[in-house]
Amino acid sequence: MAPLKHLEMENPIIDACFRDFCSSHGILTVEDFLIHDLYELAAFAERQVDADRLKEGITVMLSLVEVKCRPWLNGMELLEDLQRNKQTLSSGDNGTDSLLQGGLREGQVTELVGPSSSGKTQFCMQAAASVAEKQEGSVFYIDTGNSFSARRIAQFICGSSAAAVLRKRVLSRISCHTVYDIYTMFDTLQGLEVALRSQEQMNVNECRLRLLVVDSISSLITPILGGSGSQGRALMVALGYLLKKLAHEHNIAVLVTNYTVGAGENGKTKPALGETWKSIPHVRLMLSRDNRNNSCTISILKHTSMLSGQTVTRKDNQQCL
Repeated sequence: MAPLKHLEMENPIIDACFRDFCSSHGILTVEDFLIHDLYELAAFAERQVDADRLKEGITVMLSLVEVKCRPWLNGMELLEDLQRNKQTLSSGDNGTDSLLQGGLREGQVTELVGPSSSGKTQFCMQAAASVAEKQEGSVFYIDTGNSFSARRIAQFICGSSAAAVLRKRVLSRISCHTVYDIYTMFDTLQGLEVALRSQEQMNVNECRLRLLVVDSISSLITPILGGSGSQGRALMVALGYLLKKLAHEHNIAVLVTNYTVGAGENGKTKPALGETWKSIPHVRLMLSRDNRNNSCTISILKHTSMLSGQTVTRKDNQQCL
């Protein structure tokens, strides 16, 4: 991303004084600004003689990030992206794959929305096991709530008499990374991007990354939202942009989970994170559970090439589908 100096012409507030303040905290580029703890930066600004001007500069930077990081594509770019030879990856469940016309699509961000204990994490682990086993690809699994279970993933692997050897090989293709805040998330994704570029330059195709899982995205974003400031929203948009960029440029299927929130007195629920986040995922799925029948229903809320409202019901008592 651009050095801060490049922004001064159109935004005079980002002058030498503001840039010196930022550089004293190791912030030289827009990217540095994004991954810095902005609450800490604002606290430092508050103690300076020109506090109001510095805080205004921080606000302007956040506004610029929100505008420039929106992942807009024109119609021709959308058509070209749709026509690219991108595969679908099995989610591990035949019904869900049928609903999605093959499964999770490479180059796209798929969001799985559902209330607590609806089965979102199980869906993620089943998809990870499926991609690692059937597609023989690697999986980058970001766990934000200590819910990842290697033992549970092993149960999804359908082996033969050599089941133990197969499970070990499949599990070795899944790397789990614990992330508890959005700044560590930026660091983790940027490190992944550097690694992917290096592999591509070296033409390394063996067991390439096929699936990126973030379970859950909302637990990272919700703590920074709220109030009248635009910092949280700007960071959310930037994170969404980075996920779409990774999916598009490296042909990866990205799967993220989000929870639901109440939507008024009628008792209905809706996906969390609001209207700004709504434009980020290419595909939105709603997961609801029926504990009486030990089943869950997946509904399409949004899809790039399918009508919304289509559903499939799956039983939870099957491990190998």
